[in-house]
Amino acid sequence: METVMELCCTRLAALLVAPLVTTACIGAELDAESEALLEAESALESDNGFLPNALSPNALSPNALSPNALSPNALSPNALSPNALSAIKNPGANGALSRDLLRYTVSCALRPDQTFSFSWTDSDGVVRQEVYRGELGYAPWWTTTPLGTAYSNNTYVQSQITACLAARMNWYGVSVSISLRNNEMNADQAERTAYPVREGAFWGNVFSTAEAPFLRACYSSDPGSIERARQAQRDCAVGHLSVDPVTGATTVQQCGPMVIVGFCETVCNGSDYTNRFYRGCLKDPLASPWERWDQVMTTFLTPAPSP
Repeated sequence: METVMELCCTRLAALLVAPLVTTACIGAELDAESEALLEAESALESDNGFLPNALSPNALSPNALSPNALSPNALSPNALSPNALSAIKNPGANGALSRDLLRYTVSCALRPDQTFSFSWTDSDGVVRQEVYRGELGYAPWWTTTPLGTAYSNNTYVQSQITACLAARMNWYGVSVSISLRNNEMNADQAERTAYPVREGAFWGNVFSTAEAPFLRACYSSDPGSIERARQAQRDCAVGHLSVDPVTGATTVQQCGPMVIVGFCETVCNGSDYTNRFYRGCLKDPLASPWERWDQVMTTFLTPAPSP
């Protein structure tokens, strides 16, 4: 069965009916039969770590909504700061990036029975309605309580949401079905069989109000992992290869603010026996060989297609 993650968008009305999988865009409509199929499949799959990735690295740039701007506020339209509301209602390109970031943040933070709704007006004067549904539920209380303030920090939750966001960043902005696993998200046998290729790991804290936000990634040394990641258009853990058209020189580029620190096996401390996720990695290998970060998300891909 093809995963429903590859389908782009559900009708907004359907979001109010049943938990649905996260999708890569908002606005397309499906007929009633397709909606029913989506609801049935997503009810089955939402318990696991099947999620698509299409979050642009530029969504974490200073030009879009800063994740740090969300942390001192509850995640509701009435509680967001004027700057945050302005960012997600911007009709231009930066507004699109801000809404993209917010949609993925809601997916990581809230439960499937929770939504975040707001409206904005596009450049043609048309009012657009947005309804973003939760998926993983790392911070369902964020709708009423700040994720962090200048005087308090919820580092664990901030870091889990950060790892979830980072794992779903995509250089090309395309939707690729992935399996996410960590200490709070295991996979059943069916998922482990469907997604056996361990790609890499992601960690950091882009919501912190206590220290400078950071984002790191590493890539697996498993045979064929790097090649499969690039084949699947997943370049953020392994780095995007860019060829100079004049000199022919190849350089490795990173996804936005993400810093790639090398092989996971050199910076991470062991992996789970059954689900094979990395248990923890060095917070900053360049700064300290001892300071460990435990809120890490490991990503897994499907095998390469048969020739």
